[in-house]
Amino acid sequence: MVDNPQARFKRRTTWLLAIIAAPLVYLLLFHGPIPQSKGYHLFADTRTCLGIVNFGNVASNLAFLLVGGCGCAWCYRNLKNDARLSWMTFFAGVTLVFFGSAYYHYQPNDDTLVWDRLPMTLAFMGLFTALLIENLGEHPVTRLERPVLIPTLVLGIASVLWWRHTNDLRIYIWVQLAPLLAIPFVLAMFPARHTHRVYLLYGLGLYALAKVLEGFDESAYAFTAQGISGHTLKHLTAAMAPLMLLLMLQRR
Repeated sequence: MVDNPQARFKRRTTWLLAIIAAPLVYLLLFHGPIPQSKGYHLFADTRTCLGIVNFGNVASNLAFLLVGGCGCAWCYRNLKNDARLSWMTFFAGVTLVFFGSAYYHYQPNDDTLVWDRLPMTLAFMGLFTALLIENLGEHPVTRLERPVLIPTLVLGIASVLWWRHTNDLRIYIWVQLAPLLAIPFVLAMFPARHTHRVYLLYGLGLYALAKVLEGFDESAYAFTAQGISGHTLKHLTAAMAPLMLLLMLQRR
């Protein structure tokens, strides 16, 4: 039997959807609710500087403002492909992380954490949609960007509201996982329509490193003789991830 390109595309698309959906199915059907840790809001560096409490964790969010703002401006002026709106949504979300995360770290609690997480879901869902549109965009299922982008954004926002209403993080965790799981599969299985896709892996690696640094908040603070905490390093490293994606778009 001849494996024609259309059949191969359908098979790979099915696998992609399965990889994306499987974690959500598992979390909802086979895993109990995941509550917000009561110790989540306890950070190592609580120093005040220039009248700003928790200065390190607040000020380090400037990196998101810089990268996100540059990304929005560049996409608005230069990007003309079918995923333009999705990429602008991604960088707009990164920009808004500055405001939401700075607000949260100035006064850490569950209420302010909502405003930290909402812009992150915009960024994740914008990236997720851009991946689909750019790599499956020649096919009718993803020919229109907005019908894909709008539902994913609604789902991302709903995941945060669901967590706040039920204290269950399962859907929010999946919103973060979906684009991260899609990146390596898309790179490996779908033919490139653009150059420099390896920068997606650079961004994925930096984000993974940021999550590791988040878990070593106190250790990094002690190791650097109270110079910089793991969470502050997390912000700076995480902001490098969208920078890699901006470089990818610029160098195509």
